[in-house]
Amino acid sequence: MPSPHDHTHCIADALTRADALCAERGARLTALRRRVLELVWSSHRPRGAYAILEDLSQQDGKAAAPLTVYRALEFLVEQGLVHRIESLNAYVGCAAPGAVHSGQFLVCDACGDAAEIDDPGVGSAIVAAAAERGFRVQRPTVEVRGLCKSCQEKPR
Repeated sequence: MPSPHDHTHCIADALTRADALCAERGARLTALRRRVLELVWSSHRPRGAYAILEDLSQQDGKAAAPLTVYRALEFLVEQGLVHRIESLNAYVGCAAPGAVHSGQFLVCDACGDAAEIDDPGVGSAIVAAAAERGFRVQRPTVEVRGLCKSCQEKPR
């Protein structure tokens, strides 16, 4: 059985990229926004706003308002630092912030992990099919549900 994934480097990389990207854009990555980003990246499982709110209250000892967390998440989505998984009403860190790409996610029904992929062919096919129907794509997000490799290999 493989050892558990040490997620510390994922969080550190995400925060470093966020700092650089926001500085480059002149966007303000406040302490709260940075903390929310850190909590989103605390695992590869999509995190809901209320789970983030609960973690903020428990870990920081201060009660944050739900609206504050939603505004922080909205900022992080606008900056391309996180993606919203619509079907789960949850958020996951972006593996390639700063790069223009469509959100394509493989979501495991067993463990809840979400892996971001960026296949230009998928994005192009969606845009082309939509254009044939006179539809202009604004936010192409594809969510594919199934079982990740680890869950497939677990004995039933």
